[in-house]
Amino acid sequence: VQLQAFGGGLVQAGGSLTLSCSAPGRTRSPWTVAWFRQTPGMDRDFVAAMHRSAGRITYADSVKGRFAYSRDTAKNTVYLQMNTLSAEDTAVYYCAASSSVILSNLRSQIAYAYWGQGTQVTVSS
Repeated sequence: VQLQAFGGGLVQAGGSLTLSCSAPGRTRSPWTVAWFRQTPGMDRDFVAAMHRSAGRITYADSVKGRFAYSRDTAKNTVYLQMNTLSAEDTAVYYCAASSSVILSNLRSQIAYAYWGQGTQVTVSS
C-alpha cells in the first residue's frame, strides 16, 4: 500500500495550508485513512480521520473547527485543509491507512499498518 503525503511548507501564523495524501485504492471502504502529526522527540498524534464504517469525520480537539478532512475518491486522494494555523501546529504530518481499524482505536497510531512519508509543516509566529 503506497501512500504519499505532500503539500507541506512554511506559512505564517493565522494562515492556511492544504495537505494531500495520495492513497490509490484506499479512499473507499474498507479503508480508513487518517492524518497524524509528529514533533521531534514525541509520538505521532492523531489529527483527523474518517472511519470506513461510520462515515463521520473525527478530529483531535486541538484542531477541531480549524482543520477540515475531505476526500476525493475519484482522485484517490484525501485532503487536510488547515486554517488559522499557529506555531503549535508545526510538525511533520503523515497520512496512514488501515483496512481493519475499529472505531474505538481510530486515534491510535498502532492501529494503522500503512504510512506515507511525512510532509513538514512549519508555522512561523
